[in-house]
Amino acid sequence: MDIEQLRLRREERRRTIKRRRRVAVGLLAAAAAIVVAVVLLASGSIGSASKHRLSARVTPARTPAGQHASTPAGSSTASSIVGPPGTDPVPILMYHVIAAPPAGAPFPGLYVEPAEFAEQMQALKGAGWHAVTLDQVEAYWRRGAPLGAGKPIVISFDNGYNSQYTQALPVLRRMGWVADENLQLTGLPPSQGGLGPSQIRGLLAAGWELDTQGISHADLITLDAEQLRYQVAVARQTLQQRYHVPVNWFCYPSGHYNPTVVAAVKAAGFTGSTTVVPGWTHPGDDPYRLHRLRVLGGTSGEQLLELLAGSRADPPAPASYSA
Repeated sequence: MDIEQLRLRREERRRTIKRRRRVAVGLLAAAAAIVVAVVLLASGSIGSASKHRLSARVTPARTPAGQHASTPAGSSTASSIVGPPGTDPVPILMYHVIAAPPAGAPFPGLYVEPAEFAEQMQALKGAGWHAVTLDQVEAYWRRGAPLGAGKPIVISFDNGYNSQYTQALPVLRRMGWVADENLQLTGLPPSQGGLGPSQIRGLLAAGWELDTQGISHADLITLDAEQLRYQVAVARQTLQQRYHVPVNWFCYPSGHYNPTVVAAVKAAGFTGSTTVVPGWTHPGDDPYRLHRLRVLGGTSGEQLLELLAGSRADPPAPASYSA
């Protein structure tokens, strides 16, 4: 072995020793930081805000087996702690009127009686579900924000019927649950009643999320460009100005959409939109074609759980829908 080879070997050996020393020092520093954090937390010698920051560094945002951290969904701490993007799918339930169907109702299946609704919510709770909003789901999928303990589910209400405030809200409030209101601004038959501004503010105060189905529940795939912009973009702007909330999600009236409608929803700045195509919604899905599960009148709590179990693997929503 010549002198040059010996020199190169010695140089490589020195670099290896230096790398090992740096790694060892880094590991010791990290271990010391963790020990200090645990001691401080146990001794109570730091404030609650500092505890949250230290906990975020020491513990992961999610626990194994798909279970989420115990921080309540929607709290300021939940929104500040992030981790890897979430991977679990989340079902979205779809409700309309929470009342008995009147004689001659054209779509009696859209009426879920108050006792049925309460039974369904209790069945969900007993099976380990808890309600979150679409904004919270999006934060979990994109930033790893925790959704709380248990299995998250979104409960959405279409159109803005008065019974959603008078019947559904008290049930969910007793459970500490929230929901999504997909409000249409005009057009509900007077006999069915619509939510007034004070009631909408009451839903918001209870933690509900306000989204929209547009101005008048028009069939969007039949409209020209200006009419489509009015139903989509103007609806969002109106609700934002009136209630000072983001209104991040659109809900296709009657579930009808096509690529032109989807483009209008994107142009209006919505984060995504929901369909009436059954199934669970997954983080890899097109956010402008999210599945929902329609809950019809006469559905027992046990049947609702069966509906959830049987629809998790349904295929993605199509590019257009007008059934």
